[in-house]
Amino acid sequence: MTIIVGLVVTMVCMLGGFAAMGGHVEVIWQPWEYVIICGASLGTFIVANPMKTIKDCGTAIGEAFKNSAPKHAEYVELLALLFFMMRELRNRSRADMETIIDNPKESDVFKSSPTVLANEDLTTFICDYFRLIVMGNARTHEIEALMDEEIDTVRHDKMKAQHALVTVGDGLPALGIVAAVLGVVKAMGAIDQAPEILGALIASALVGTFAGIFLSYAVVSPIATKVKLVRDKKMRLYVIVKQTVLAFMNGAMPQVAIEHGRKTISAYERPDINEVEEATMGVGGGQSSATKKEAA
Repeated sequence: MTIIVGLVVTMVCMLGGFAAMGGHVEVIWQPWEYVIICGASLGTFIVANPMKTIKDCGTAIGEAFKNSAPKHAEYVELLALLFFMMRELRNRSRADMETIIDNPKESDVFKSSPTVLANEDLTTFICDYFRLIVMGNARTHEIEALMDEEIDTVRHDKMKAQHALVTVGDGLPALGIVAAVLGVVKAMGAIDQAPEILGALIASALVGTFAGIFLSYAVVSPIATKVKLVRDKKMRLYVIVKQTVLAFMNGAMPQVAIEHGRKTISAYERPDINEVEEATMGVGGGQSSATKKEAA
């Protein structure tokens, strides 16, 4: 939403300012100049990137427009899920935990955390490392190194879309010059025409330079920055899991371990500790199976 508002403000100010200076707004509308610039940008984008990255760019732009960064409730839900997983790891048998880990989509544990379950990569990340803990003989420093390596790999993959968009934005001014040169070539072919006609042709040629610079710095580059911000916040979920799991492996109680994860969230987005405690009281359908047996 903020992207649309920003683009509207940019367009209104740019066109309004140009008209206020006495310029004729209709002169800026040179469709074939835009076809040259945008078509060349799209073509070079396709040449430079594999199909997977091209598709991911579409997904990333959609996330940026919808501002799909994790919300306050999603952080609480993740912390509650991790608390329940750690609690069950202490109370359930290895076979029971393997059932949860091997098929999270059918597990009541993950069904109670739909936003986490909808994120397949994050769900796999959580299950993989709890599986290592269940298997036993996992050393904390080895798990930490493995987590760091995987998080770096995931971040690299997630940022490919942003790098591709930045490259397109960097190339747009040059492609605008290409469109302008072609317009000048056309104008030189009509050098024998009246000054009014020749002036219009030169003006349309210069629109190419304007369009390339405008699209680069006012459209593509800001969207690429927004993509980076959204995906950086999505990567924060992995760091929360990492710090929570490592604290648990080092002997911390589940209540203390999730506090390690909570502290990695930005202060202005961090859920209150009381809110997290309330969420952990009802996660996973309430009490664990072992706790229910004890209560009975």
